[in-house]
Amino acid sequence: MKEYGVHPEAWGPFAEGSHGIFTHPVLTAIGQKYGKSAAQVALRWNVQRGVTVIPKSIHKERMEQNLAIWDFQLSDEDMAEIAQLDIGHSEIVDHSDPKFVQMLHRMKVHE
Repeated sequence: MKEYGVHPEAWGPFAEGSHGIFTHPVLTAIGQKYGKSAAQVALRWNVQRGVTVIPKSIHKERMEQNLAIWDFQLSDEDMAEIAQLDIGHSEIVDHSDPKFVQMLHRMKVHE
């Protein structure tokens, strides 16, 4: 992605709530060290890796929590521990499906 100047975005940084992400023991334990929620840890992990996050919520308190990730930084150890949770592929779309890739290629952004 870097070679082509593509910046990764996480449109579903909470994995659509699957895998118990909001109560995951690893994310919760790391969050306790910083006084943050598991969700905030997940967002911070992505941001520190250079991923733009687009979390969505209809609840004002969660929106505020989603924005409150700029006052702490995860340690290298925390980053590595969270990386171990990565399943290595999207569960939302199949990026290796030729039809999906072709559909993305046909999309145009109009200014």
